[in-house]
Amino acid sequence: MKEKFRRFMTGRYGVDQLSRLYLVLTLVLLVLSMFTGIQIFYLLAVVLLVYMYYRMFSRNISKMYAQNQKYLNFRYKMTVKWNNTKKHWAQRKEYHFYRCPKCHQKVRVPRGKGRICITCPKCREEFIKNS
Repeated sequence: MKEKFRRFMTGRYGVDQLSRLYLVLTLVLLVLSMFTGIQIFYLLAVVLLVYMYYRMFSRNISKMYAQNQKYLNFRYKMTVKWNNTKKHWAQRKEYHFYRCPKCHQKVRVPRGKGRICITCPKCREEFIKNS
């Protein structure tokens, strides 16, 4: 049986990170439909499950790969933003963060230095702020 399934899946896309996300969303929607009794959650879960299986059994590997790459790039960008936000939040007591008025680059300056002239490291624009 295992060999028959392996031959069936030959040339098909299979499971990837986006399919796993769809599976988790399907489970969440099913739990929501059980506890709330709202049928739209159940319908969305079934549609998402059918689409997930369509992706898994698809022979258009390049299209499914491109969709997964788009998802992975989005997830990477969100992870980087979240990590930068955490880092910024941890440093908020020691530093002020300003944006350059010309290029909008974030500039970090130490707190408690009074009125200082800040030079943007990217475009060399100078602006004055309180630290």
